[in-house]
Amino acid sequence: MASKLLIITVFVFDLIAFGLAVAAEQRRSTATLGHDPDSNYNYCVYDSDISTGFGAGAFLFLLISQILIMVASRCFCCGKPLSPGGSRACAVVLFLICWVLFLIAEVCLLAGSVRNAYHTKYRAYLGDRAPSCQTLRKGVFAAGAAFILFTGIISEFYYINYSRARDSFQPYGGRETGVGMGTYK
Repeated sequence: MASKLLIITVFVFDLIAFGLAVAAEQRRSTATLGHDPDSNYNYCVYDSDISTGFGAGAFLFLLISQILIMVASRCFCCGKPLSPGGSRACAVVLFLICWVLFLIAEVCLLAGSVRNAYHTKYRAYLGDRAPSCQTLRKGVFAAGAAFILFTGIISEFYYINYSRARDSFQPYGGRETGVGMGTYK
């Protein structure tokens, strides 16, 4: 039977990661063009960098929840065998989908955090063109949040199906392992 404590813990971690990713999307850095009249050049002025921390926090919470699920299920490949049937087939498919969605979410969060933390140091004198004040594109953290949500749902369904298949396993189909010789005398 699936551990309810583990399911609740993973749900809470995924919920925190989702909230942090949404907050990172809302608070991503913006840049404005500044002007220094003394030196006669333009430069980029960036606001708060809090969304980088939110993105990194979402990355870590999602990573912890995935580790918990994989340790509890022994990463699907270790431990006692699973009984054949629908639960095992679902667990295999959900395991693969879970890892793909997890990797996409982690890449979105990591790339968003790194890109959001990058601030150009470029200056342009008035005769030159304006400096390129690059910022993170809108929607990167939102995509990470969406994939966090999908990963959380799929990983919990994976763990439930894995637990069902593990608990219903009976070696050798539940039959006697030897050759029955009782009728021969």
